[in-house]
Amino acid sequence: MSDTVKNIRLTIEYRGTNFSGWQIQKRQTTIQGEIVEAIESTTGEVVHLTGAGRTDAGVHALGQVANFRINHHLEPEKYKSALNHYLHEDIYIHEAVEVEPQFDSRRSALSKRYRYILGLSRSALYRNLRWEMTTELDFDLLKETAKLVVGEHDFEAFCVTASRKEDNRCRIMHSKWHKMGPLLVYEVRGNRFLHSMIRSLVGAMANVAMMRKDSHPENLTIEQFADIIHAPSGQRIVFTAPAHGLYLVSVAY
Repeated sequence: MSDTVKNIRLTIEYRGTNFSGWQIQKRQTTIQGEIVEAIESTTGEVVHLTGAGRTDAGVHALGQVANFRINHHLEPEKYKSALNHYLHEDIYIHEAVEVEPQFDSRRSALSKRYRYILGLSRSALYRNLRWEMTTELDFDLLKETAKLVVGEHDFEAFCVTASRKEDNRCRIMHSKWHKMGPLLVYEVRGNRFLHSMIRSLVGAMANVAMMRKDSHPENLTIEQFADIIHAPSGQRIVFTAPAHGLYLVSVAY
């Protein structure tokens, strides 16, 4: 054993389909739980693993970041191959490095980048990796609603009621829809995100952009969407996009 405690940072990719989210839960298979078990199998030590974001069940990640502190002789860079040996094939460690003692993957984060993928056609292969929507959408309206998200706003209406904080303000630096062949891709970057906030935003934006023959009182207009963004009423947005279209792309420090 070394007499020095190392702070190890992991960069992680995972397919969230078969997991009950990131956070450890009793009698549930989670990404955090699987990695903690892999660390124990590698070192014999039980560690506390902190993740940059607590992704929900079904949500994927291309660049989740997590860290743990351990007093063990294994060289930091060796954790990548060691942990991947034990991990489920739907989880992959891309990088393991030693970082400064004060680094905390959640508290040290300056911003997070997420991506939401919406498919305009059905697929047997990719159905768990995107939201498949056959309803025609007005792409120009999608782009306009995304612009309204940029800035610092109170996103209380887009947060699960039980998870609302005393302060629900978030600063969004980038919010934009792109077309990529048969896909519509939403890219968003902000200093923080509330529970289910991105999925609620995507669901509301899609509702605004749906091209229907008949109007319905539950359909949102872009003016109503703007009012909710700029003057939240405390009511919960009921349009929530499926989890399997959402990806945590990267975390900036």
